[in-house]
Amino acid sequence: MTTLQQMVPAAITAQHHTGLRRARRALRPARTLPGALVALVLAAVLGATTAEVVTSLLGKPLGWVPVNEAVELAGARTWPQVSSAALLTAGAGLLMLLLAIVPGRSRTVPVETSDPLIVIGITRAGLRRTLRAAAQKVNGVDRARVRLRRRTIEVTVVTGPESSGAMLRQVGTAVGDRLAGVGTLGTGEVVVRLRRKGV
Repeated sequence: MTTLQQMVPAAITAQHHTGLRRARRALRPARTLPGALVALVLAAVLGATTAEVVTSLLGKPLGWVPVNEAVELAGARTWPQVSSAALLTAGAGLLMLLLAIVPGRSRTVPVETSDPLIVIGITRAGLRRTLRAAAQKVNGVDRARVRLRRRTIEVTVVTGPESSGAMLRQVGTAVGDRLAGVGTLGTGEVVVRLRRKGV
């Protein structure tokens, strides 16, 4: 084997991993709706509180926010009485920060493209339907169910009592060929399970 032949697979593998990383980053679901709602509520509450405090200092309170009552309530309480509410508020704030930082679960699976500037994805439901159809085309398969796990694709096929281990290989080949045809990235290995009718 020449040096060039040894380098090409490594380059292809590195390009594959780079494309997978770029596609996952681009297809990561944004949390725009919850973020916009939280920002809108906080802006409204803090804006109303600021307006109330400023107008109270000028001697003409608006009456939107009961600032005086809140100050009196806070002055009448001791730290042990307020600590649980403060911890609850801090916990809610920390939860919102974690929701904003940690990406949600993607509903799409990245698909390989020849152009590195283009990122394409197929929905997880669409990929399950496609792989289920490929598994059901194998002779002797009555039904098939596909689960997309983090590192594997689990295909469970229901067959008659006369089925054999060769059918497992046929289903695995059919599903693998369909995966290669779609060109999905980072889907992991295919695991085929056989379930006979009446068992």
